[in-house]
Amino acid sequence: MRIGSYAVALTKRTALSGWKASSISIIAIIVALVLFSLIFLLDGVNPLLAYKEIFSYAFANPHGLPLTINRFVFLLFATYAFIIPFRAGLWNIGMTGQLYIGSIGAFAVLYAFGGKVSRSAELNAWLVIPLMILAAMAGGAAIGAIAGVLKGKYNVNEIVVTMILNFIAFWLVAYMIKDGGLFMNPGGRGESFELPISIHAPLLGEKVPFTIFIALGLAVLLHYLFAKAKLGYEIKAHGFNPAASKYAGINPVTISILVFSLGGAIAGLAGYHYFAAVPGVYKIARNYGFFGDLAFYGIISGLISLGNPIAAIPVALLFAGLSVGGRFVQGKLHMGFGLDYALLGVLMITLVIFQFFYRNEFMWNREEIGE
Repeated sequence: MRIGSYAVALTKRTALSGWKASSISIIAIIVALVLFSLIFLLDGVNPLLAYKEIFSYAFANPHGLPLTINRFVFLLFATYAFIIPFRAGLWNIGMTGQLYIGSIGAFAVLYAFGGKVSRSAELNAWLVIPLMILAAMAGGAAIGAIAGVLKGKYNVNEIVVTMILNFIAFWLVAYMIKDGGLFMNPGGRGESFELPISIHAPLLGEKVPFTIFIALGLAVLLHYLFAKAKLGYEIKAHGFNPAASKYAGINPVTISILVFSLGGAIAGLAGYHYFAAVPGVYKIARNYGFFGDLAFYGIISGLISLGNPIAAIPVALLFAGLSVGGRFVQGKLHMGFGLDYALLGVLMITLVIFQFFYRNEFMWNREEIGE
């Protein structure tokens, strides 16, 4: 195709540097915000004012910033739970079920320490909190391993299996916290009993739990795994070509079980974080739609970051901030319900579309007309 004195051709990229990928993502974000400005204009709202309110509340407001950070940690765990199987060429759509089973494991530790302990019960935090974290990881890993076994040994579609396991986890949670369930709230509400004050998670300041260090530490650990470790190489090799990796001696069953177990364990950490560490929660809530939606954003974050655990950090932070700021703005500016979901939806669709330029580029060659 010719444009003026230039010949333009679409070619496949042979390599994509980090700064180019970042540039493409930044352009996509700007395009998404411009497109969503039409929604504000149709509602009679100045887009510049709306975006100022969104970003200032999410990243500068003393009330909004802790909400953004806590949601960011949750999204980062969900993203890692997706990335690990994704690097092996497998899709983990079961983060929601895994985080709920993880939360059941964490609360089972409390139950073992005396049943439905009261909020004033004095428990040894140095003992109970690590046990809750380990139990949450074990619960998530166990349900993740089911998908790994079925995929690795019997080649059952992992997307279908993980989605089914989500529903099983939902109903199991509902059974455990319903009237007469082991974890039922003493007040009869449709949620679990609350954590004793003595084992509330240590906080940075007043509103951000220590789990942020676990999330950021996992970014470094996973980066090392995929960049330097033999296991990371085997996972990536399986993802690139399962048949060739099997011929090279990499056991596909082992890889499948391993990546789903690791992903499930990290999803279990997301369950511990939101239900046992975030101030103001400290119980298993039954708002399945909310937490299910949040966990699914981890899939988009993982895809946009191309499976890179370090690159996932700014993506998850942006999603967290826009979801918190969007919910705030829809109330302050009296806009319709669901503004935050719509904003994230436009952003995700735009980012996914722009992934086309991760794999392709336009080549511009100047040609002398008439020659």
